[in-house]
Amino acid sequence: MAMKLKRGLSIILLLVCHCVCMAQYDQLIKYVNPLIGTDRMGYTYPGATVPFGSVQLSPETDTLPYEVNGKYNKDVYKYCAGYQYQDNSIVGFSHTHFSGTGHSDLGDFLIMPTVGLLRLNPGTAADPESGFRSEFSHVNEVAEPGYYMVKLEKYNVLAELTATTRVGVHQYTFPKSDNAHIILDAVYGIYNYPDKNVWTFMRVENDTVVTGYRQTNGWGRTRTVYFAMVFSKPFKEYGWQNNSKKQVYRGFWRKFDQTKNFPEMAGTQVRAYFDFNTTEGEKINIRFAISPVSMANALTNLREETPKPDFYAIKEKAQNQWEQELNKIVIEADKETKQNFYTAVYHAYLSPTIYMDVDGSYRGLDQNSHFGGTNYTTFSLWDTYRALHPLLNLIQPGRNNDMIISMLAHYDQSVHHMLPVWSNSANENWCMIGYHSVSVIADAVVKGSHKGMGDHQWFNANAALNACIATAKHKNYDGLEYYMKLGYVPEDKSGASVSKTLEYAYDDWCIAQIAKTLERYDVYTEFIKRSANYKNVFDPSTGFMRPRMSDGSFKKEFNELNTDEPGFIEGNTWNYSLYVPHAPDSLIKMMGGKKRFVKHLDSLFTMQLPDSFFAHTEDITRDGIIGNYVHGNEPSHHVAYLYNWADAPWRTQERVRMIMQKMYRPVPDGLSGNDDCGQISAWYIFSAMGFYPVAPGSSHYDIGSPCVNAAVLYLENGKTFSIKAKNQSSKNVYVQKIELNGKELDRLYIKHDEIMNGGELVFHMSDKQK
Repeated sequence: MAMKLKRGLSIILLLVCHCVCMAQYDQLIKYVNPLIGTDRMGYTYPGATVPFGSVQLSPETDTLPYEVNGKYNKDVYKYCAGYQYQDNSIVGFSHTHFSGTGHSDLGDFLIMPTVGLLRLNPGTAADPESGFRSEFSHVNEVAEPGYYMVKLEKYNVLAELTATTRVGVHQYTFPKSDNAHIILDAVYGIYNYPDKNVWTFMRVENDTVVTGYRQTNGWGRTRTVYFAMVFSKPFKEYGWQNNSKKQVYRGFWRKFDQTKNFPEMAGTQVRAYFDFNTTEGEKINIRFAISPVSMANALTNLREETPKPDFYAIKEKAQNQWEQELNKIVIEADKETKQNFYTAVYHAYLSPTIYMDVDGSYRGLDQNSHFGGTNYTTFSLWDTYRALHPLLNLIQPGRNNDMIISMLAHYDQSVHHMLPVWSNSANENWCMIGYHSVSVIADAVVKGSHKGMGDHQWFNANAALNACIATAKHKNYDGLEYYMKLGYVPEDKSGASVSKTLEYAYDDWCIAQIAKTLERYDVYTEFIKRSANYKNVFDPSTGFMRPRMSDGSFKKEFNELNTDEPGFIEGNTWNYSLYVPHAPDSLIKMMGGKKRFVKHLDSLFTMQLPDSFFAHTEDITRDGIIGNYVHGNEPSHHVAYLYNWADAPWRTQERVRMIMQKMYRPVPDGLSGNDDCGQISAWYIFSAMGFYPVAPGSSHYDIGSPCVNAAVLYLENGKTFSIKAKNQSSKNVYVQKIELNGKELDRLYIKHDEIMNGGELVFHMSDKQK
């Protein structure tokens, strides 16, 4: 008992000391600009949310459909987050969004305040007057962590948004009017198409409370979201627009006029409106809660998280949550670097998202209700295993552990008995390649995070390994049967074969590392052998990875520069040939030795890739390319660090600093590509501090070149790790010497335990190569 009391007092004292230290710094949320990444390719949203929140309440600036005349509409790609900075009208504010993804869904339950003539179609960007959308100006727009504000010019209405984990909170300031309306649009959706809405149901409980649900068939094909909506003021009248297709069977609902003041509505294309009289400057507050389980749970979420409609108190709480999260890493740097850094931290902490109600219930992959710890969804694993999850494993291992438990629950509920590939809202959407859940699990096991601390529920490492093995042996998945039989994926049997072979090999290495840590050496032997399969797609005659056919021959037609080339996904062989993060020494040897490898990397960064070679790959644009190196997409994120293995660390240092300078800027178009649920941002966070996890599943972080003057990591175990970059500047990018706890470091990596034990890492910087 005394030991527990002493430990509890120590934790309290540490938190008090941390708060005192925080007081010495400026508030960090002022350096976050949620508008960064909203222009061009970043595909982030500017709206209000809390860290890892279920609700992302944000504006929509267009209603482009997914298809036109039965064909994919390429312009819809710009609206993966619903908002594009270059647009000048807003359609409304919906409650769910992905951050930075290159494919999309969500946009649930759009709300729009209007004044005057009631219009129940959104209109078009070319003719805003044709519908309920409104013009806006960035002059009258504010985006902060946990808060968004904009003036809707058409109606002279000030819109303000904030959020809790499960509740979006709206505040609309109206002019004097006898014709004020609030529209609830359940037709709208991101990546929408006519049959996407499977069913919508709404009911008016009383003159301030509305509940309902919507089921959609999109990226998640059986996705259901329940809601509860509470107005701060009774509406005087309400009505419905139901543009659903005529059904063969319609029952006996014809007995009623369902269009006005009828308390329920169901269909596939439903909009509702609520009418008010308003005085000049009157504020109408809406609390809108969502649930994966039921309307009753949504109402409970609302009452628990927002018991009172105090907009500014809710906003303050949301921003305090962000301040607390941002303060887990405190840096010293110039203003622009702070803006880049803390906006990157903000974006990194948007997902994965909490997917459960306040009572602990959630909808599982089997479409049944389950109870557990903190359940998460939005696992964009092809992207986030590289740096985002290693960042969480370092800074927030408890939260990352809960995410792994969520992955294992997914596995238990999966009829395929597989870990998630790309999952959201109780759906596996199978997007991208690999089985990268195993990387996230390996990174936690190898670094000892699964052992945990305190009373937290920590995942079972042996059970997790069993799930990894089952996933990696699922013959029906994406060419795995051929991979296990031949040692590579043949292009004539399964496309993107080289990318799959390389990523499977890395994932197999991760499984081997888990097995080694757990002393399951039979598993280790099997998967360490599989991890060498990258060698089977290397063509010595060209020096590149190349597609092979099922008869063992290399594919004859082969273009080294084309990013749409058969054998590869979202990249060309120049970039993908370097994807052997678990065995750089072997890769360098295969490619002709260290000197030749350095020349190869230099060519990658300095050659010119003509636009024609990525014209048909929508995830790659000129914005994210340096030479032929593609930073705007993930497969090459480790590449600049590979110089370290070729005895040219100064090259890593100058390349990393160049990438940070060119690919990250504190402006709306400041991201070089899709932020992909925080991966682009996580790369910056690590690199800015001077190290990066080239091979998650290893205990090493590889040394780069810090662009901050100093940083303090407040670790979850109560210790702190300090980083100093002496004489660092835009010119002084080269590392002359590194000291760890006062002793010179004679290697180009730092170990995870060395960080977690607390201490100090000092970089001595210069403008001279060493």
